Amino acid sequence: MKGGPAAGGGHAVVRFRSAVAALVAAAALGLATGRFVLPPPPATTPHQAARSGAAAGGASQGASAPATPGGSVPTPGSSTAGSGSASPTGESGPVTTANLLAPLAFGPDIDIGRIRVTDRYGDGLYANSACSGEKTLGQTLGGPGAHYRGLMTSPRTDPSDPTLAAERVAQVAREVAAEAQSSSLAQNFAERLLLEQVPCQEAPPGHWVYGRTTTVRFAPDVTASWMGTYQGLLNTTGRAPEGKEPCGGIAVLRSGSHYGVLEVDACLGTAAMDRVVRTALSQL
Repeated sequence: MKGGPAAGGGHAVVRFRSAVAALVAAAALGLATGRFVLPPPPATTPHQAARSGAAAGGASQGASAPATPGGSVPTPGSSTAGSGSASPTGESGPVTTANLLAPLAFGPDIDIGRIRVTDRYGDGLYANSACSGEKTLGQTLGGPGAHYRGLMTSPRTDPSDPTLAAERVAQVAREVAAEAQSSSLAQNFAERLLLEQVPCQEAPPGHWVYGRTTTVRFAPDVTASWMGTYQGLLNTTGRAPEGKEPCGGIAVLRSGSHYGVLEVDACLGTAAMDRVVRTALSQL
């Protein structure tokens, strides 16, 4: 038996020749297609080969794809087109009560269990006050009816409008929202509604006044502008004081073809107002 091949040596030669043949075939294929794909190692199982093929052609479900030149790979928490977390876009179609602010938006600043909600549809006064001339939404915009929602802490409502509390101190907020025939018209309406409030940024000392305008923008056609309310004791110059906290405020909202006005009567500061306005905008 001396001089014979070592145990397993013949198989090693065959495997070596097979590997060389596979490399030659792969090189020939690469010259023809411009892509060089090496076969999996001899020890690779069929299951491992399938995973290797998935990695070469794209990530398998539940696995991350490797980065490729000139491309990007979604990372956990990032938004991609077609995913549920994509950037918000403006709404279209009719406004419903589902588009209006709910009591949950006011927690934890207010006990949401005490907040009652009343709705109606039609025309009527909205959040413009005497300093800008009290008018109905129809008088300002000349459009059809809108959804009115009152949020209050008392069951007693104004006999003329169930979305208004009988006692002003019980009013948490009131929202008016409607849809326009187009996104551009909704933008026009929102701009006009905001201009209605601008005169209230100046008032004689001792009179309540709106503060500077803050803009929230989720997308080009999803925006809100809001102003805080400052009580008369803080108005010593005819304008809102800088560096002081507001006590509620007003916001003009627009999302696609939807538009609205939100008046917050509850005494919320800057951070709480910003949070409520953002919630209302995302809801609209």
